[in-house]
Amino acid sequence: MERSILDTHPGLVWGFGIVVIIMLLLDLGVFNKKAHEVSSKEATIWTIVWISLAMAFSGVVYWVFNHDEGGHALAVEKITQFQAAYWIEKALSVDNLFVFILVFGFFKVPKYLHHTVLFWGIIGALIFRAIFIFAGVGIINVTYLPEMTIFGSVVKINVVMTLFGLFLVYAGIKSWGGDDDDDDKDFSESAGARLVKRFWKVSDNYDGNKFFTIQNGMKMATPLLVVVAVIEFTDVLFAVDSIPAIFAISNDPFILYTSNIFAILGLRSLYFLLANFIHMFSKLPYGLAVVLSFIGVKMLISPWIHIPSPVSLGIVGSILVISVVISVMFPDKKEDDIEKA
Repeated sequence: MERSILDTHPGLVWGFGIVVIIMLLLDLGVFNKKAHEVSSKEATIWTIVWISLAMAFSGVVYWVFNHDEGGHALAVEKITQFQAAYWIEKALSVDNLFVFILVFGFFKVPKYLHHTVLFWGIIGALIFRAIFIFAGVGIINVTYLPEMTIFGSVVKINVVMTLFGLFLVYAGIKSWGGDDDDDDKDFSESAGARLVKRFWKVSDNYDGNKFFTIQNGMKMATPLLVVVAVIEFTDVLFAVDSIPAIFAISNDPFILYTSNIFAILGLRSLYFLLANFIHMFSKLPYGLAVVLSFIGVKMLISPWIHIPSPVSLGIVGSILVISVVISVMFPDKKEDDIEKA
């Protein structure tokens, strides 16, 4: 079993946590103290900042392990695992943007409140992703079957990884072409919205960035709380696909969690950067479907054939680049008609 940074370098764990907390506090308490509409320039700066932090952290991972007893070989393995997990999660998370746009449009969320919703969505992701990743790694480590001979090779099958692989292949096939039904989905009946309505009466109008308001002497939840709940549940559903996918890269929970969180933290600024021309990525859902299926196949064949992380990263990157190029060359007719109207 791979050694985890949790065991060998606990100081790095605390360092990561401190950096994330400081960045979130700066984001909410300094740079975005007042709710406002995020400009493309601001979104670009923050996108560069988060990607730069992720790349810098991967450099720290390399430095730490290069000075460990594993030396250069282990350091290269760890940094490629981090990079592969980061970019795969980043790519799969982009799919969230399509749903975020639909949710904001359905609830008519003012643009100056988009940042607030996504910020609290990130906080929820920090918690739920930690639960999924650390619990998942723990379960995987205790579900290996005894060695057996299959197809002439002595292999050690993992029950959970096999199930994840089958699920990802199924998810990829099912999601081929994207979820067109989401266009007509009633998000007011989603699990997050129903949970809020079960405990509070919801007001008809927003009250700035407040989650609760007083109307006619009664405390009521605002639509903003409903939207945050919908976004939180949406992220949990997307995690069902993306978390198993990164288990194909590594079983080091710290590598998986840090790469995952850096990808999620940068998703918010990426949303503001891409929201205005998301139609340019109309074929991306096809690429993401292929990525899910590829990772699922990788999991299924891993007892016999090991696909290194750099190779996986190259394949995933190629699939996504091809899907974006095709999107630009052959724009969605529906979006093209809207632009001409």
